[in-house]
Amino acid sequence: MTTEPSTSAATSTAAALAGDANGTEPWSARVRTLSRLGRHREVLALLRDGDPSPPPHALALPAAVISCTALSLVSGVAQIQALGCKRGLLPSSDAYLLSSLLSSYSRLGLLPRAHQLLDEMPLASTPPTTLRTAFNSLISGCALHALPAACFALFRRMRAASAPFDAVTLMTLLPAAPQSVVPQLHALVGKAGLAAQTNVANCLISAYARRGAGLARQVFDEMPLTSRDIVSWNAVLSAHAQNGLAVDALDLYSRMCGHDGGGVEPDAVTLVSVLSSCAHLGARGVGLGVERYMQERLPGFRANMQLCNSLINFHARCGNLPQAQRLFNEMPRKSIVSWTALITGYGMHGHGDVAVNLFQAMVSEGIRPDNVAMVGLLSACSHAGMYEEGRKYFSAMESTYQLRPTLEHYTCMVDLLGRAGRLKEAQELISSMPMPADGAVWGALLGACKIHKNVEIGEEAFEHVIKLEPSNVGYYVLMANIYTDTGQLEGVVRVRAMMRERGLKKEPGCSYVENKGRVHLFMADDHSHPQAKRIYELVIKLEQMVTERTDGTVETGQGRVDEGYSGKMAAPLIGFHSEKLAVAFGMLNTDDSEIVVIKNLRVCGDCHSFLKAVSAIANRAFLVRDASRFHRFEGGACSCKDYW
Repeated sequence: MTTEPSTSAATSTAAALAGDANGTEPWSARVRTLSRLGRHREVLALLRDGDPSPPPHALALPAAVISCTALSLVSGVAQIQALGCKRGLLPSSDAYLLSSLLSSYSRLGLLPRAHQLLDEMPLASTPPTTLRTAFNSLISGCALHALPAACFALFRRMRAASAPFDAVTLMTLLPAAPQSVVPQLHALVGKAGLAAQTNVANCLISAYARRGAGLARQVFDEMPLTSRDIVSWNAVLSAHAQNGLAVDALDLYSRMCGHDGGGVEPDAVTLVSVLSSCAHLGARGVGLGVERYMQERLPGFRANMQLCNSLINFHARCGNLPQAQRLFNEMPRKSIVSWTALITGYGMHGHGDVAVNLFQAMVSEGIRPDNVAMVGLLSACSHAGMYEEGRKYFSAMESTYQLRPTLEHYTCMVDLLGRAGRLKEAQELISSMPMPADGAVWGALLGACKIHKNVEIGEEAFEHVIKLEPSNVGYYVLMANIYTDTGQLEGVVRVRAMMRERGLKKEPGCSYVENKGRVHLFMADDHSHPQAKRIYELVIKLEQMVTERTDGTVETGQGRVDEGYSGKMAAPLIGFHSEKLAVAFGMLNTDDSEIVVIKNLRVCGDCHSFLKAVSAIANRAFLVRDASRFHRFEGGACSCKDYW
């Protein structure tokens, strides 16, 4: 057998293995043992120089194939194939050797040789189990090289040859299957009676999750409780977390930790999905519980970079930047995801200068930014009104970092220019884009027109955005608000008529606050809370105090999505916005701690002014995360400096 140049050491090893004290062990068994231990050179030395008597058993040859593959010795694999043919083990007598050869050629990138070996098999006289093994090996090889069409061509050929498929076949095909084919494979799973197998069900969940959580959840729900393992739970949790169904993901996590989990313990993969959902929702209580679990049950979690990144992202998006920074500082190694999570977090809190300094530190440490990091940086510049810095880094994307701007980067820049009042410049940027602008780009321009009350450009942006996203009700509300702010009531009537014709209803504003382990949800003008009477009494009292403090005049600021409030403080019984109710609840049920509120829409100008005033009157701090960023109200001021 041709291998690398022999050495006296290799020959001595072979001789020792052939005649040492363990000589009672069958020669072929020693070959397999060495292969399992990863001592591949010794395997080949023994096969070449060991001079076994009798000749090597067939079970030794597959082990030798594995060793040749590990050493990338194509000629060695070919010689073992020739030896197998000479001894009558190929092309179809020995399924184990055949499978090893097919897998080896596939892993070495020699798919034509693998196909040739399969073609040489006499299909009619080959045992069905050997056929199945051969086809499975080659299908796996094609999947390894991301050749889905080849996988399914082989599967059709396998079916035509009446070769039986099994769970291994389907578990290889499902990850490679186009979405339209997954239901067909699911039907085959059921027909073959393989649906009860946990591994197959797990593959189905993951395959369906690529296009949504509905069917993935259906497969999961149909699994017997006793069949669900950690992979099952992780697959369905991930399906919901990645498709924006954070509430359902946390509900599943609660079930997993309860009776339905059957004793399955969350692992790092589970907790990454859960923390992602907590960050999305602002579910501080659940996320802090996850952190405690990690500290108590996963003492080595700091070595898991993905888990640490998720925890940093959770704290940053739930308002605890100091803790996010501490975790970042304590990480033994940092990836670009670590840096991006912190940069984005500081940007959401309006600390654009810190975000820029972090970005520069990242680059100085030799980490090259990617598109996601640049989105975080440009967004941070936009939230902080850092026009010059945003322009500089956007220009540097291609010239310095060899990154081609995507629609997300253009959206950030249109937002940056628009907030700064450079609406014409934002229009010109959209016109110069190398790709058509999407709804987010035009929506950013429309939002800027709302800030600066520009009807003309707003109408142009509105015309484009409703063609691209005709059912996004937020854009209709923005345009109606622009007309309202400029006193053009006919325009308001037109937009509302369009909404009625298209069956669109404005998304209701809602805010929630956590207290003593419970989440309390408030809607605009909602009276369903058990403490509603006291909450409304406090809001009315605070409204009166604010009116007295401001002599009846209120800055509306840069108004955002209206929840139905008239904007006039003279009518305090009309339009109790959800964040006002949430803050009042927090004030009634806590002493002097910071009150954290999560809101689904952007804070409107009236509520922004109200919360600034109340923070001074009550000497309390409020942290409000709206749909875009954080606002920290304290001492009569907001961290956004009235720029949001």
